[in-house]
Amino acid sequence: MSDVADKLSYFQAITGVEDVDLCTEILSAHGWDLELAIQTFTSSSNPINNNNNNDNNNNTPATTSSVATVADTSDDAIERVGRLETVNNVEPGLLWKIITLPITIISGSLGLVSSAIGLGFWIAGGVLSYSLGVLGFGGSGRNGESSSAAASEAVKFISMFEREYGDRHPNFVPESFMDALQRSRREFKLMFVYLHLPDHPDTPVFCGESLCSEVLSGFINENFVAWGGSIRTTEGFKMSNSLKASRFPFCAVVMAATNQRIALLQQVEGPKSPEEMLTLLQRVLEESSTVLVAARLEAEERLNNIRLREEQDAAYQAALEADQARERERKEEEERLAREAAEAERKQKEEEEARVKAAREAAEREAALAKLREEKGLSLGPEPDKGPDVTQVMVRLPNGDRKGRRFNCTATIQSLYDFVDFSSSLEIGNYTLATNFPRVLYGPDKLSLTLKETGLHPQVSLFVELNS
Repeated sequence: MSDVADKLSYFQAITGVEDVDLCTEILSAHGWDLELAIQTFTSSSNPINNNNNNDNNNNTPATTSSVATVADTSDDAIERVGRLETVNNVEPGLLWKIITLPITIISGSLGLVSSAIGLGFWIAGGVLSYSLGVLGFGGSGRNGESSSAAASEAVKFISMFEREYGDRHPNFVPESFMDALQRSRREFKLMFVYLHLPDHPDTPVFCGESLCSEVLSGFINENFVAWGGSIRTTEGFKMSNSLKASRFPFCAVVMAATNQRIALLQQVEGPKSPEEMLTLLQRVLEESSTVLVAARLEAEERLNNIRLREEQDAAYQAALEADQARERERKEEEERLAREAAEAERKQKEEEEARVKAAREAAEREAALAKLREEKGLSLGPEPDKGPDVTQVMVRLPNGDRKGRRFNCTATIQSLYDFVDFSSSLEIGNYTLATNFPRVLYGPDKLSLTLKETGLHPQVSLFVELNS
C-alpha cells in the first residue's frame, strides 16, 4: 500500500466518501497512514445501537447496514457492501465496525459469474489474499490472532453439531471462512456455506433430516469444501450479514473470484428437503463445471510451464555453477600457490632474522659475560702473599680441573664465587660451592660471611656443585 492512488482508492471504498479532494486532505493530515485515517474518520461518526430482536419468520439478529448497488452492463448482477455498527452492545473490531465483508458479493447467472471470475484466480490467488489482509479479513499477519479465533469457533461449531446431530454430516472444515475459501480455490471446488441458527424452529429438522442425510452429505463431501458457523458466534454473524441471510436455515454456494470478489452462485433460504437441496447443488455444480475444469487445466498447464522453466533454469544454473566452480578452483589454486610462495618467503625471512638476532644476542651475552668476568677479576684485587692472615683456597671444577688462590681471611664467600666466575667458563649463578667432609653448602645465605667466620681459614678445599 505504498502507492498513494491505492491508499486513496481503499479509503474511498471503506469510508464511502466520494469526494477525492476531501479523502486526499484526510489522508494527508494523517501522514498517509491508512489505518489511522480510517480510525479517526469512523470514531468521529455517531454509532448506531441496535437491539437483538427475533423475527417470527427468520429469527435473524437486527443489523444496521448501508448497501451500495452497482448495475452491471452485461447482466443484473448486484454488488453489495454491508457495514456493521453495533450488535448486542458488543463493540466489534475496527475494520469490521467499518465494513461487514471487505469484498464484493456478486450474484446472478452463471454466465455472468464466470465472466466476473475469469480463470486467473485459480492460479494466482495472491492478489486476493493480499487485498483481504489489508481490509482486515485476511488470515495472516496482524490478523492472525483473529483468524485463530475464527478457526476455534469453527472447531466448536463442528463439535456442537456432532453432539446434536451425530457424526454423519457435511465435513465442515475446522478453519476460518477465508481459510476455507482459499482451500476451495486450491482444490478447484465450490464452497458450501451453512449458517446455523440454533433456536430456529426449522433448524433441527433441516439439520437432522436434510443436511445429515447420507446422500446429501456424501454429495457435498465429494464435490464441495464445506464450511459452517453459528450466527451466535462472531464470524458466523459477520457472514450472515455479508451474505444478507434473511431466512433460516440458510445455505449458500460461493466461489472465490478476482478483484476482491466472492461469487455467490446459489443461495438457499428456508427449510428444504434432501432432494431439493441435492437438485439445487447438482445444478450449480453442473453449471460451474466448465469453469472449474478449465481452471484446473489452465493451472496444470501453468504448472507444467513452470516446471519446464524450472528444469531449464536448473540446467542453466547447474552449467553456470559448474563453470563458476572450475573458475573458483583455478583461482583458489593460484591463490594457494601464491600463499605458499609468500609463506615460504616469509618463513625464510623470519628464520634469517632469527639467526641474525640469535647471533647478535649471543655476541651480546658473550660480551656482557666477558665484561662481568673481567669486573669480577678486578674486584678480587692482587693475590696476597702467604702469611698467618692468608687462607689457601683450592676449588675443584666439575670437569676435574682445579683452581687455587690465596685470600685474606677477611675475604667473603662472595670473593670465592667471583674467583670461580673469573677463572672458569661455568655459567654464573648456576652452581654452589661446598665442602666434602663435613659436607657444607655455601649458598646465597652465606655470601657475606668471611672465610674466618665460616671456619675455612687457614686453608680449604671446595668443589663446585651444579644446580639442577
